[in-house]
Parts: sequence; structure tokens; C-alpha cells
Amino acid sequence: MSAGDLAVTLAALLCTIGFAALIVVLVRVLDTLKALRGEVESLRRETRPLLAELRDSTVEARTTMADARSDLERFDRVLGSAEAISEAVEGSGRVARTAFSAPVIKIAGLATGTSRAVRRMRGRDARVEVLPAVETTTRRRA
Repeated sequence: MSAGDLAVTLAALLCTIGFAALIVVLVRVLDTLKALRGEVESLRRETRPLLAELRDSTVEARTTMADARSDLERFDRVLGSAEAISEAVEGSGRVARTAFSAPVIKIAGLATGTSRAVRRMRGRDARVEVLPAVETTTRRRA
């Protein structure tokens, strides 16, 4: 056997060992991929109900938000109506106060003047007497 034959034989042997090692590595990778597929399938089985529940919760939240939004819009309309009524009442109160304040003041003045005149005619003095304040003392008990 010559050196060339020995080199070719040695290279063939090394290639065979390399291919065997590669086959072993690929078989291990294939086993790991099978295990990974099983874990992924298990994860899918566990997460599908959770995702369905999340979708249901999202639908419920959307429905609740739509209801709240419509209630808020209705409340806004009611509040706008209340503000309009308040402004109308305030305006009418101002008009009434302006319309009736002068005649009421005049009537009150006329009534006061008439009562004073009647008292003077009866002989009573129209002045008001101020009474002294009543003092209250507390005695300390010994």
C-alpha cells in the first residue's frame, strides 16, 4: 500500500466518522425538534382557552364601553338641558327682580310712612326706644 492509498483510506475513514457524527447530531436535533413540537402543541392547547376568554372579555369590555358612552352622551344632553333651564330661570328671575323691585320698595316705604303717620296722629312717638342689655352673671360655687 502506498502513501496515496493510505491517505485516501484515512480520508475515507475520517469522512465516514464525520458523517456518522453528523448523523448522530442530526438525530439528536430531530429528537429535540419533536420535543419542541410537543411543547408548542401543549402550549397551544393551554393558551387557546385563554385566548378565547380574552376575546370574550374584550367583547364584553367593548359592549360596556359602548353602553357607558351612550349613558355619558345622554347625561351630557340632560346636563345641557338643565343648564339651559337654569339660564332661563336665572334670566326670568332677573327680569322679575328688575320689574318688581322698584314698586316693592315704594310700597314698603309708603307702608312705613303711613304707619308712622298713624302713630303720630294717635299721639305715640314714632321713635324707637333702645332698652339696656340684660346682664347675666354666673356665680361660682365654692
